[in-house]
Amino acid sequence: MKEFTYQRPAHVRDALALVADDGARFLGGGTNLVDLMKDGIETPTRLVDVRRLPLDGVRETSDGSLTIGATTTNSDLAAHPEVRRRYPALSQAVLAGASGQLRNMATVGGNLLQRTRCGYFADPSQPCNKRSPGSGCAAIAGEHHNHAILDWSEHCVATHPSDMTVALAAFDALVHYETPDGTHEIPLSEFYLPVGGSPQRETVLPRGALITAVTLLAGAASPRSRYRKVRERASYAFANVSVAAALDVHEGVVQGARIALGGVASRPWRAHAAETALRGAPATPDRFRAAADAELTAARPLRDNAYKVTLAGNLVVAVLTELVHRAE
Repeated sequence: MKEFTYQRPAHVRDALALVADDGARFLGGGTNLVDLMKDGIETPTRLVDVRRLPLDGVRETSDGSLTIGATTTNSDLAAHPEVRRRYPALSQAVLAGASGQLRNMATVGGNLLQRTRCGYFADPSQPCNKRSPGSGCAAIAGEHHNHAILDWSEHCVATHPSDMTVALAAFDALVHYETPDGTHEIPLSEFYLPVGGSPQRETVLPRGALITAVTLLAGAASPRSRYRKVRERASYAFANVSVAAALDVHEGVVQGARIALGGVASRPWRAHAAETALRGAPATPDRFRAAADAELTAARPLRDNAYKVTLAGNLVVAVLTELVHRAE
């Protein structure tokens, strides 16, 4: 590991000033960044620890929304009574990620900014456009059984690793951040960039911006929501496919649906086509299957991951069917 300086500011403005240098990085729980530093993938010259900034906790706003501070730990987020009651899929998604020890350290802001876990990204001996732009993507012809089936490009086929952000995508969360120019907010749906030809740039955040909070809007609350994750072992594994879904059914007819997929693209994938197909349709497994098929017609599986198309479709049907049965 290369030498670096470490500083712990007490104020947001001080933190922003300390990352003005190109080599400086914010440090939250360190559960992703420190690992990448150990592997030589990330080589910051300065770490700016933001854990003691006044950015933690979950509070209800005057309009009934929930604002989650960026330094709130994943464990505290998952355990919060209002999150569990009004946005249960989010609590379930957080608990499906990593281990208890890591959730105790990992922060909400850091979770949003997780880097890919593609094995080629973590191996400096292999080409990777995300790590070294222009070097190529070894995964396309190599090991890619758990890589993207949607919206990938010839430059990168890795998937976004976060469970939490899949649920946030389904709930139309807002991301708040601060720069030297002031405070800003952006819908999560616009936060992550398509992989395109520049996979090394993953979000729209300006360099040096600090995520301060995430807001769950009151109108997106859905006690009838569920997160399910299929993975290769029972604990501490990234999703092959995951689904966050909420369903509003009245007299057997779908009034509205929120569906997001994980493990299928370089960003959390909001299933707009499936949602549109469900609106006004009978809440039956056949219609759930048709909605999943409508979303997955855009899938472009690689040599070894076509199973994800079937898996994603089956998981969507299973989760929506479970939500109907729970309502009954």
